[in-house]
Amino acid sequence: MKTVLVTGSEGFIGKNLIVRLQKLNNIVIKSFDKEDSIETLKKFLSESDFIFHLAGVNRPENLEEFEKVNVGLTKALIELLEEMNKKIPIVITSSIQAEFDNPYGKSKKMAEDELIKYAKKNSVPVYIYRLPNVFGKWSRPNYNSVVSTFCYNISHNLGIAISDPKRELELAYIDDVIVEFISLLNRENGDFHKYYYNIKRTFKVTLGELADKLYEIRDIRNTLFVPDLSNNFMKFLHATCLSYLDKDDLLYEMDLKEDNRGSFVELMKSKTFGQVSISRSKKGVVRGNHYHHTKNEKFCVIKGEAVIKLRNILEDKTISYYVSDKKIEIVDIPPGYTHFIENLTEGNSEMILLIWANEIFDPENPDTYYCEVEINE
Repeated sequence: MKTVLVTGSEGFIGKNLIVRLQKLNNIVIKSFDKEDSIETLKKFLSESDFIFHLAGVNRPENLEEFEKVNVGLTKALIELLEEMNKKIPIVITSSIQAEFDNPYGKSKKMAEDELIKYAKKNSVPVYIYRLPNVFGKWSRPNYNSVVSTFCYNISHNLGIAISDPKRELELAYIDDVIVEFISLLNRENGDFHKYYYNIKRTFKVTLGELADKLYEIRDIRNTLFVPDLSNNFMKFLHATCLSYLDKDDLLYEMDLKEDNRGSFVELMKSKTFGQVSISRSKKGVVRGNHYHHTKNEKFCVIKGEAVIKLRNILEDKTISYYVSDKKIEIVDIPPGYTHFIENLTEGNSEMILLIWANEIFDPENPDTYYCEVEINE
């Protein structure tokens, strides 16, 4: 059993870390935040085997708080450990700003220096991470990072300010940070002569590019275009942006097209995976009797019963597949096969068909040609 102390437990990184730690076996978590007393800190330190020192301030009401919190709390933590003669590993979140001559950066550098002195004096491993902008769920807008501010404002249709669209940012994703931190718990031996460590994966993007990507994500509800999620940065950005939606803004209506046959709705589109749609057909309705040269589809009945009939347009033989929601199956519709689907559901019930197509429908080039499936032999 290992007892882990997390300072700054109510902060962005702290919340994400604690949630992950709670899923680990044989870990006891001690959470310390700004409302807790030094006496509480001393008690927790006496019980701990490992420390994640995440507490700090980014945007205080007055500049004195930088030194009071970023430096002062670090000093207090070290003094208490030395008073108790405890020698345990410490991870501290610093910032790339520690390289610059500004009040925030200076306070981070001073905290680093205090920790390095403690490590040298006591032969204890310390892990200093000068983090770039970290983004992900639970980050506070107008506080933690420009990504969180942009995500919040854009998802709420508020304006954003970009002074230099070409300014490049280095970003780290919160899950990458947490995975790195948790891996430190399993290190049997620390390096007493190494103090600085890096998150293995970061991303670089300009402010202008970041804004464009976030607007693209916001507009999915209207365009239906899902971005290329094989790109890890876009996948992480998409997940982050969704986390800023209000609880009553998670539902949105689709554009339903209806006629005497039933209805049809496009759900999502992608330049990489094509298009997903849903078709609802009334009893006895037949849809199709056409083929495609390049477009291919997958049909899956998710409600009701139907027959799907196909025929290679160069042959006379018709193929029939009887499908229903009682057994979820997919029928491939290859190019060059004319096809239709007929609702055979008992009573007057509708049939619902889930459709995947390998390309997005283009009204200027629909690649759809009328041809009866069933012909007189």
